[in-house]
Amino acid sequence: MTTTCPSGQHAHHDVYSAQCPCRALLDLLANKWSALAIGALEGGAQRFGELQRKLQGVSPKVLTQTLRRLEDSGLVDRTVYPAVPLHVEYALTPLGQSAAVPLNALRSWVEQNIDQAFRPEPATA
Repeated sequence: MTTTCPSGQHAHHDVYSAQCPCRALLDLLANKWSALAIGALEGGAQRFGELQRKLQGVSPKVLTQTLRRLEDSGLVDRTVYPAVPLHVEYALTPLGQSAAVPLNALRSWVEQNIDQAFRPEPATA
């Protein structure tokens, strides 16, 4: 399905087109750590350490890169509180909250269907 580009920068959006800027956003949202970070932030603002503990297995470097990309795309807000030590919180923007809905459905589907997805194939004689 194609739609007219509201920015007027191109004739329409089509994620199947190699030149469509939609692909960058699709790439960001399809990233495992992005999808998990958005899910972790659904409950409200969190500090970096809280996110890292919730997203088991993510390195500080990858989490930092992920949060920056989400912030640059307008999905996450980063708020710095001038305190000693510095206090930084991350929260979903309204756009991020709208992205969280289908990502939540995808995460739920994965959890419900993981056992069927990786079944060993029956042996053939």
